[in-house]
Amino acid sequence: MAELQRCPWPGSDPLYQRYHDEEWGVPLRDERALFELLLLEGMQAGLSWITLLRRREGLRLAFDGFDPVRIATYDSDRVAALLADSRIIRNRAKVAAAIANARAFLAVKARGGDFSELIWAVVNGQPRQNHWRAMAEVPAATEDSQRLSQCLLQRGFKFVGPTICYAFMQSAGLVNDHLLSCPRHGEVMRLA
Repeated sequence: MAELQRCPWPGSDPLYQRYHDEEWGVPLRDERALFELLLLEGMQAGLSWITLLRRREGLRLAFDGFDPVRIATYDSDRVAALLADSRIIRNRAKVAAAIANARAFLAVKARGGDFSELIWAVVNGQPRQNHWRAMAEVPAATEDSQRLSQCLLQRGFKFVGPTICYAFMQSAGLVNDHLLSCPRHGEVMRLA
């Protein structure tokens, strides 16, 4: 069987390839999974995504399974413990953002909202099917990611600028940014 002609960004790293082949771009509608992914994208700011993939399980453990109810209650002692935990990205601003985002997530829920619907509204509930031929064509941010960023910022979320939001949209399948030459493009399109 011939080697997949996947998008070039995962390189030869098996973990990165598995993420590309199984997760990236798959439409994700579970609000807890979306919350986790949003926290991971915020933690990734300034780092490579492979760094987060390698630490994802440790982050899940350190952040109580990304349970927003538990994260929202973190106090200064818990923050200090997290900042001493080598399993995570030990950045005070990113830890504070995770707590703020948990509180913002719960505020959306308290107002009767659904986090998944809030996120997916930016693309009217349907993934955007892009048709890129080269990585150079893929944008870092779009009007949709700018709208999502504004929507989240207005609700108190942190580390949700347009570039982070676009990476989140790519990961969560709000946009299909697999290259046309990648077998996953068609597979992900069918999942929409």
